[in-house]
Amino acid sequence: MDDQLDSVDFALAAFRDGGEWQVQDIASPAFESVDTLSHALRRLPGDGGAVALIAVDEDFFVIVRVDGPTTRVLLSDITAAEEWELAQSALEFLGLPPFDDLDDDDVAPAGDLDLLADLGMHAMDMGVLIDDDDLYPDEMLSDVARALGFGELFDDLVGLTSA
Repeated sequence: MDDQLDSVDFALAAFRDGGEWQVQDIASPAFESVDTLSHALRRLPGDGGAVALIAVDEDFFVIVRVDGPTTRVLLSDITAAEEWELAQSALEFLGLPPFDDLDDDDVAPAGDLDLLADLGMHAMDMGVLIDDDDLYPDEMLSDVARALGFGELFDDLVGLTSA
């Protein structure tokens, strides 16, 4: 599991505090599963919950959103569950079959494409973004952060800001 945690490109939490977006790193091992992410997000002081944005090995991303007792999850590529425990935990949380039961050609997102709709990123836009094969997960999540209103903070933290 430690090798997999080392392969996480970044794990960030975003939340609104006093009407302003705050973005901060999520420390390991809080991002090892959906359950640990949910627990970590619930500890943040956000107005209306918090969102975790995790990119792994330039391969896939996971978004976890907590709001009160509710946890919502989006995994960008279900085939990632074949190799990655975080992706497996997303499938388990969503009640989907283990990767062994899926077809290798089933490259598709899993979960709630509309989990950020009330914040500015609707399901259709999320689906189009995930289907763009030319973008890496960090670029996709940058677009998500921009739609939600904290793109510049996000880009600064993950190193996407141009010099």
